[in-house]
Amino acid sequence: MRWSHTALNCNDVDVTAEFYCRWFGFARAASFPVGDSKILFLRKGDVYLELFQAGDGAPGGDGPTAAGTLRHIALQTDDIDEALAGMGPQAQVSLGPLCFDDFIPGWRTVWVKDPDGTVVEITQGFKDQTSEGGADGQ
Repeated sequence: MRWSHTALNCNDVDVTAEFYCRWFGFARAASFPVGDSKILFLRKGDVYLELFQAGDGAPGGDGPTAAGTLRHIALQTDDIDEALAGMGPQAQVSLGPLCFDDFIPGWRTVWVKDPDGTVVEITQGFKDQTSEGGADGQ
């Protein structure tokens, strides 16, 4: 396992992205449509932030949705199935595993809860979008 990202809920994904890019040196790494909104990944070196449009605050399988809150933390593995098997009954799955091959071939994710209920995403196969696909064309 290795660190992947921290996911934040935002009132405006683009405004929040501009803040982190301008003041902290992040760059857009990937963007994926979600209904009328999008999920945006920012990167600085090996550090990623995943930005979500805030929701009504109700908890979801991938974490709480209220603006200004941490949605989840994420770790990357080479094999989700092996990671879940290793966790055994302590793997309290809240969502998934889901396959995101439509966006990045080989990208799979599952969300589990830690003993205090914090959502931890376990992901495999995520990588930045290529310049051809762009992150929002930027």
